[in-house]
Amino acid sequence: MAAPGAGAPARLVQYVVVRSDLVHSLSWPLGAVITQACHAATAAIHLHYTDPDTQRYLQELDSMHKVVLGAPDEAALSGLSQTLTQAGVLHKLWIEQPENIPTCLALKPYPKDTVHPLLKKFKLFK
Repeated sequence: MAAPGAGAPARLVQYVVVRSDLVHSLSWPLGAVITQACHAATAAIHLHYTDPDTQRYLQELDSMHKVVLGAPDEAALSGLSQTLTQAGVLHKLWIEQPENIPTCLALKPYPKDTVHPLLKKFKLFK
């Protein structure tokens, strides 16, 4: 007998990683930080709109799954972006303009098991 869920497509997740120091050290309003995450998530979907995983993610409109993680500072966020780029993981590093400040990044939707190992050192955003 097959295991439950065998043959089912993997659950897609869009990861968003936000600099936690923006709120906790630099005193950005929480709404402004949430806006940055929304910008990054929207941009990642737009940039990879024709990707098959993105299309499947969008077809599951009422059951989209996002995970928002916190990066402690700009260096950690930039380092993660470099790691993702080297691993071939498609994402958008959001840089707030005109200040030119990297604030967050969002991956295109991926099966969780594909990208989770690259993100495991980051904890849920608080």
